[in-house]
Order: sequence, then C-alpha cells, then structure tokens
Amino acid sequence: MLSLALAAAAGSEPIQWLDLGLKPYLFEIGSFQLRWYSLAYLAGILVGYWQIGKMIKASGAPMAQRHLDDLFFYCTLGIILGGRIGYAAFYAPELWSNPLDLLKLWNGGMSFHGGLLGTAVAMAWVAWRGGLNFLRVADYVCVVVPFGMFFGRLANFVNGELWGRVAESPIAWAMVFPDAGPYARHPSQLYQQALKAC
Repeated sequence: MLSLALAAAAGSEPIQWLDLGLKPYLFEIGSFQLRWYSLAYLAGILVGYWQIGKMIKASGAPMAQRHLDDLFFYCTLGIILGGRIGYAAFYAPELWSNPLDLLKLWNGGMSFHGGLLGTAVAMAWVAWRGGLNFLRVADYVCVVVPFGMFFGRLANFVNGELWGRVAESPIAWAMVFPDAGPYARHPSQLYQQALKAC
C-alpha cells in the first residue's frame, strides 16, 4: 500500500482501492465467510470488556464484576439487535415485509445509530436492575467506545464503504473506491480510525 501511495505522490494515477487486494472476509469455508466486520465488533466488545474490567478494580468504581458481566451481555445484544433494527428502520424498510430477513445478519446491514440506541437501552436496564447510577456507568462505557470505533472504521475501509469527499487537490493517499464513482476520494475511514487511536 505504501508503494501505491508513493506512486500517487509522484504524480501518477490515484490509488485504486481494488488494487489493494482487500477482501471483506478473513477466510471462507464453503458458503461461510468470517467477515472482518464481525471481527471488528468482536474485538471492540472484548477489548472494551477487558478495559472496564481493569477500571472497576480501582476504589470508587460504580459497579462490581457481576454488573460488568451483565453489562457485557446486554450491551452485546443491544449492539447487534439495535444495529440491525436501526438498519431496517433507517436504510432498508423492505426488511420489515419479511421479519425473518432481519435475522440474516450474514447479508450485511448494521446501523451505528441503532447500535447506539440499543446500547443505551442495555446500559439503562443494567443500571436500573443493579441499582447503579446510569451516568456513572456511562462514564465507564464511554471510555471504551473508541476501541469499537477504531476496529469498525478499519473494517469499513476493508469493505470499501463509507468513503470521504472527492479530493479537490491531488493527495498521495486519495483513492478511487469501486462504488463511489470515478473520482479519487479521501479515505475518511482511515482518518476516523486514526483519530480514535489518539
């Protein structure tokens, strides 16, 4: 990829995303594909669980390990169910005509805003059920959100989706994405991913 960026900087054609040889999955066995996007969800959830687990060991933590375990379980459900329902509500209302299609996560389609709402509901449920202060729980959860966003934006780049604006001046890393027309665009997924790493 570095050689492609250097060639683009030298004044040749912009980087073609297809030339990077990226695939949306890690491996494939028959019709099963282990997709990068699902791995990004898994990595974000597990790293978040690990980080909060470290944080609650300090004195004054708003929850115990049992609360964190509940939070992990219900937030995972909230991310998946909220993300899928949000996708159907905002982007693919045709899924409501056959509700079984909502279960076909392997066909793709998750919404950030739906996942956010699902997670907020899950956090509220765990806080209410455990007699915890919702805002204190939210303080701990917000610390780990960038992990999920970091992995998610990398997966968006690998999938060739959520690209940025057309690059108005030649820049070495502008790319032509397959579904974004013939113009070189900013790889905004990588910009956002880099900001999450800071």
